[in-house]
Amino acid sequence: MSAPSNATLSVAAILKETAERAPGKTAIAIGSSTVTYAELWDQTRRYAGALRAQGVKPGDAVAILIPNVPDFPRVYYAVLSLGGIVVPIHALLKADEIEYVLKDSGATVLVCAAPLLGEGAKGAEQAGIPVISVLAPDPIEGISQLEKLAADAEPITTYEPCLPDATATILYTSGTTGKPKGAMGSHFALIEQTNTLLLSTFDMGPDDVVFGALPLFHTFGQTCTLNAGFRAQAKLVLLPRFDGETALRSLIDNECTIMMGVPTMYVALLEAAKTIPERPPLRYAISGGASIPLAVIERFRKEFGVEIYEGYGLTETSPVACFNHIGRTPRAGSIGTPIWGVDLEIARADVDDRVELLGVDELGEIVIRGHNIMKGYLHLPEETSKAIVDGWFRSGDLGRKDADGYLWIVDRKKDMIIRNGYNVYPREVEELLTAHPAVSTAAVFGVPDEVHGEEIMACVVLAPGADVDSATLAEYAKEKLAAYKYPRRVEIVETLPLGPSGKVLKRELVARYA
Repeated sequence: MSAPSNATLSVAAILKETAERAPGKTAIAIGSSTVTYAELWDQTRRYAGALRAQGVKPGDAVAILIPNVPDFPRVYYAVLSLGGIVVPIHALLKADEIEYVLKDSGATVLVCAAPLLGEGAKGAEQAGIPVISVLAPDPIEGISQLEKLAADAEPITTYEPCLPDATATILYTSGTTGKPKGAMGSHFALIEQTNTLLLSTFDMGPDDVVFGALPLFHTFGQTCTLNAGFRAQAKLVLLPRFDGETALRSLIDNECTIMMGVPTMYVALLEAAKTIPERPPLRYAISGGASIPLAVIERFRKEFGVEIYEGYGLTETSPVACFNHIGRTPRAGSIGTPIWGVDLEIARADVDDRVELLGVDELGEIVIRGHNIMKGYLHLPEETSKAIVDGWFRSGDLGRKDADGYLWIVDRKKDMIIRNGYNVYPREVEELLTAHPAVSTAAVFGVPDEVHGEEIMACVVLAPGADVDSATLAEYAKEKLAAYKYPRRVEIVETLPLGPSGKVLKRELVARYA
């Protein structure tokens, strides 16, 4: 029997330590305003004092519904400083969805940005918990303002120490079936992830200006831009709402050196670059959240003169598990090699009750183990034991590992299409379509078919100014793909439905066209 741990840890140390070591450095730039690390930690301690006065104590879950503005880190680190658990809520959720997250997480209070109170306050009322606002220009009846409470409260002096395995965050994954599941992240997993990214994965330091357009309520933005950026003493440039032109202007004006984004953001920046001649002083870019087409990587290199390094991970893996490590030439199309201290292997995808590892270049399910794995899904022991088998987290992604240890994703296990008994991987078809000069993005999926089991369909967004019809694109795919792979139906659409991390929501497309 091992002795209980006397070690303590807190994600809040990330902000406190940097504020003490580099107090005058700019932590956040947003529009024309900036906040130093010392100011941010002072504001955070005041927010924590106000929340403590409202009854928040160690172990309490506090939900936050705030876009990419300085109040997100203030509230995030304030809750963690109290030993509380942060439950970030996706900014586009409706009241019933917010109510579900609040009830499921057991949140005791919701801190909500004023512009999001329409759905937020309604969701909190349905869940029967109080709301505290930030960013409200005027008092709102029945809702306390955190800024006012903070002005009157006694600030905390420092953060509460936590056990390394204590829950720091509950992040709801947009489940492809049923209700979202709350993945519990420990202080240890989040800090070890941050340290590993900075020590041996990214190349990020105090002189860097990191572009923070990724939503902070999502694991990618929270870990890779917020926690890693602050731990590195870098300057974080926040953008509350992403659009290509605003983003490119912000990258240029703030002289950003590191860009992090999802593939759709890179596509939008390439479009904006057609009308904006200047370029930011980027050193490199990072892509995650979904597979980035090779054509986009090549166009970006040509237009911005920098490499996009692709990585891979999930909410359940804190998130980064694998990366084209900075300092090595990235292998375009590969998600790289496992990060330090983490194992990624390929297992038989059709065996559920145990993990059977496969050899080099064999196709199977990506499985992961290491310091970055979640504690489990809140209240869902059965789902947890399905996801974590023999100590390995089963990703649901299909891939292979080459002789050099590089991993290549083929597709999501559940996105695979079976047509006439043949396996079709949508990603391969999407790569082909996005290589067409008239195509900006594409989503390929299967729809039920009486004759073939499933039929292959593609929804395509055209590049601005492109003039091509669906029959031409279908013919282009038919010429270049095997008979069982090419899409029999191609629809040209204005936009694709996207989830919080920039992934295309294929289930919505299936429901629309089935």
